[in-house]
Amino acid sequence: MITPQIADIWVYLSARPLLWLTLTLVAYQGGYAIYRHFGFHPLLNPVALAIVALVGTLALSGTPYQTYFDGAQFVHFLLGPATVALAVPLYAQFDKLRALLVPLGGALVVGSVTAIVSVLGIGWALGVADATLLSLAPKSVTTPIAMGIAEKIGGIPSLTAVLVILTGISGAVMAKYVLDALGIADHSVRGFAVGIAAHGIGTARAFQVSEQAGAFSGLAMGLNGAATALLAPALLALWRVL
Repeated sequence: MITPQIADIWVYLSARPLLWLTLTLVAYQGGYAIYRHFGFHPLLNPVALAIVALVGTLALSGTPYQTYFDGAQFVHFLLGPATVALAVPLYAQFDKLRALLVPLGGALVVGSVTAIVSVLGIGWALGVADATLLSLAPKSVTTPIAMGIAEKIGGIPSLTAVLVILTGISGAVMAKYVLDALGIADHSVRGFAVGIAAHGIGTARAFQVSEQAGAFSGLAMGLNGAATALLAPALLALWRVL
């Protein structure tokens, strides 16, 4: 039972930005501890566990998302430097990257086009509204880029952000099983595929497998952002014509 004193303390703390930053870090560390305890099982992705914990906290406390984001936005800011830092492990793989430049370029185009066309086709077949379809189109791109693309093509950026996170978690969970079933063993190829399909969350998972997988996943994540920004408007224009 929540006493008036506890309620007063919560009202005070919930107004402090540091509370939500702290809870975000605690939720992730708790999720990661569970993830590590169970041998890094893909189904126990720490990002997914942290999201469940934070959403539950916001729902139970009646806290608006904007209040949470105002406190935890420093984590959002760090996404930029973290993405740039992915160039460091990639530099160590430069020789292999140069050898695979042509096939990876082809895989990037095919992967980017497939990610856009497949979701548009499935959404259209299920009768999804146009605004939602446009929000779905960039779902395989990292969140800041995806939201920008969605805004430019007429989607709903906030919906796109949710879909991007769901895509990343799904990709991080399923990638191992799909790639194993396809018999793909090369870590550079596995990492590149994960980066195209599951952006930053998939890249974090790839780094847990090996530095090579993580480096190529980070490369794919960055390149797919640029490719999708160029291809999405063109494919959507073609889609409307057809």
